[in-house]
Amino acid sequence: MAFHSSKSLVFCLVACWLCIVDIQCSAAEDNCETIPTEIHVTKEEFDEMGRLLRSCTGEVSVNKCEGMCNSQVQPSVTTSTGFLKECFCCRENYLRERMVTLNHCYDPDGIRLEDEDRAIMEIRLREPAECKCYKCGDFSR
Repeated sequence: MAFHSSKSLVFCLVACWLCIVDIQCSAAEDNCETIPTEIHVTKEEFDEMGRLLRSCTGEVSVNKCEGMCNSQVQPSVTTSTGFLKECFCCRENYLRERMVTLNHCYDPDGIRLEDEDRAIMEIRLREPAECKCYKCGDFSR
């Protein structure tokens, strides 16, 4: 009987702690944002035999998703683990596709290309257009 009551006490303490954590988490607001950032991009071009033709680089301004979303864990008698978990993650609502120019191109020997046709490379890039909180693991959207 003492083992059973100490087990119940532990469950109650965990449940109370989770309730306190849940209250603190609920008080905080989601702050998932779409933030501009700069990244370094390198793109290589190969011929049909797999030999490097040129390598192009550039600094590109893109959007990224950053921030926190409210998540919670609470005791549950209906789940096998004894806890109901709701996890939310900050990620893209949808992606926007755009063309960017890489303007530093080099041949396989590392010599900068100067001729107009090969000195720059246009690449297609997908970036977050808008970010928001989604249930973790939900890829159905």
